[in-house]
Amino acid sequence: MLGGDRRRIELAYSLMFTLPGTPVLRYGDELGMGDNLALPERTSCRTPMQWSREPHGGFTKNKKPVVPVIDDGPYSYQHVNAADQRRDPNSLLNWTERIIRMRKEVPEIGWGDFKVLDLGDKAIFAVRYDWRNNSVLTLHNLGSEPREVEFATGLSGEDGGRLISLLSEDHSNSLPNGKHRVCLEAYGYRWYRVGGLDYLLKRREF
Repeated sequence: MLGGDRRRIELAYSLMFTLPGTPVLRYGDELGMGDNLALPERTSCRTPMQWSREPHGGFTKNKKPVVPVIDDGPYSYQHVNAADQRRDPNSLLNWTERIIRMRKEVPEIGWGDFKVLDLGDKAIFAVRYDWRNNSVLTLHNLGSEPREVEFATGLSGEDGGRLISLLSEDHSNSLPNGKHRVCLEAYGYRWYRVGGLDYLLKRREF
């Protein structure tokens, strides 16, 4: 659906992991596996897991599996498989493992109250989660062009003056007017912890 565009795939998964509710990945999503549209109905998206470059993607030793593996084109098991991606630190598989780990470290998303922020740009989807005296802010650029946004966190005091990026070194300190200015590349995304990384010390049981 996303044409194998890594930027859009990451954006879609980042959105899924930061929206309210339980994120669900189906096998192969973590690799960027494709579908075989020559197969009927739902079978087209239920092709065998592509484990390696072995015959039939390492899924079976059977000479003729019930559902054929994708064996040609850019989504074939020779190009998309778990074994190759495990060895590549920049692969989608390793990226997905990192973002799952980070999602587990941000309980605010799972347990907190959320508020959608209007940043004045329809291409930017911004959500702030608040839970037990801590806050997390996520930004997503849904557009195909870079965007620069200036905004306030909506929180009073010193906490709103610093945003610590959880996925990169792209931290943000507020401007003299108390707002933040963030540049987002096309299909870019940011996860920020508001205030700092001493959130465990700030957490309150209410």
